[in-house]
Order: sequence, then C-alpha cells, then structure tokens
Amino acid sequence: MVGTPVNGRDEVLARLRAARGAAPAAPAEVPRAYRPAGAAADVDLLVRRLTDYRATVHRCDEDAAAQPADAVARVVDAVLGGRRVVVPPGLPAGWLPGTVDAVTDDGLTAGQVAAVDGVVTAAAVAVAETGTVVLDGAPDQGRRIITLLPDVHVCVLRTDQVVAGVPDAVARLDPRRPLTWISGPSATSDIELDRVEGVHGPRNLHVVLLPPAPRG
Repeated sequence: MVGTPVNGRDEVLARLRAARGAAPAAPAEVPRAYRPAGAAADVDLLVRRLTDYRATVHRCDEDAAAQPADAVARVVDAVLGGRRVVVPPGLPAGWLPGTVDAVTDDGLTAGQVAAVDGVVTAAAVAVAETGTVVLDGAPDQGRRIITLLPDVHVCVLRTDQVVAGVPDAVARLDPRRPLTWISGPSATSDIELDRVEGVHGPRNLHVVLLPPAPRG
C-alpha cells in the first residue's frame, strides 16, 4: 500500500513538533516580584556613586536654599569662569556669573556647539543607587547635543529630585520625552582596557547639588 506523499515543509514541521514534545498543560508562570518604587532616597549614596564615576560633586549647604542662584553661579564661575559656554533656552539667568560668555542654544549647529568650552543645564531626576542623572529635554536642560559635545558639563540638581532606584525614576519620567541617562563623565576602554574619557560626551562632569526648593 502506497503511503500519503509528504512534502519537505510538512516533514520539517513534523520533526519540530516531535522535538518539542507534548504541549505544557498551562503557560509557565512569569515571576512578577519586581522591586517597586517608593523607597527612601539616599543622597549620600548618590554622592558616593558620582564620585566613584569620577564626577565632581559640589554639595551646597542649607543656606543655599535662600539664594540657590548665587550658589550655582559661584560653582559655574569656579569651573568655567572666563570661558565660553552653551546653555539651554530655559536656564535660569541667575545661574550664570558675569565671568562666562554664554551662548543660548537656539538651533546651533554641531560645529558651533563643539566650539564652546562647556555647558550648564538643570536635570529632571537622579538615581542614588546607580549614580545616574537623567535629563529629559525640558527648557532648562535643552537638546541632547549640547550635553554631548562640550568638554565640561555643569549639571544642577536639587536633593528633592534624588530618588532611590530606577523604578522611582521611571515613575517620575515621561517616556515620550528624549531621555539622557548620565552616570559620570563619558568613558570607554579599548581592547587593552585602557580608560579613555570624552569619546561619547564630556570628559568632565560637575554636579551642583542644591537643597530642596522652598515650599510655598
């Protein structure tokens, strides 16, 4: 008796079904015990992480809460005084001392951005556990390009913007915005594991840590 002809496709599928064995009675259970948001933020941990990544942290004391702009301007003066910097259009004017030559990014070309010495921005949130500062393209943070090409990035952050972990940061951020996650200055290594800084962003990251914004 001649059997039913089998084409190549049917033979391959039959072998795959045989290799897989019987179908499971129910889908496998997927673990969902993710660590939720809501843990207390540890600002000291953030400072340690940033320092480990070779960032420089300028931690302003509680007295800076009354005049935060003055505190930021002093740091910017110390880091970038006498140099040319690019700033996003919504950066508070009081953050810039008279010693810097500030250029507002109103659609500057890549060459124009690369020609400046540094950039000053705010931040959206920071993750203590990973030592990460996140920018979301808001008016006081600007386009991503201005934080990639200059050699020095001064980033201003309030302690009430610091969260414990990544889940807490994600809960605060809008995923539709252009998010830039920064963990220390730009660094990479070649095949011999020699560290090279400044290839993919600024070689020098300065984080100005201010007290929480006043209430009321």
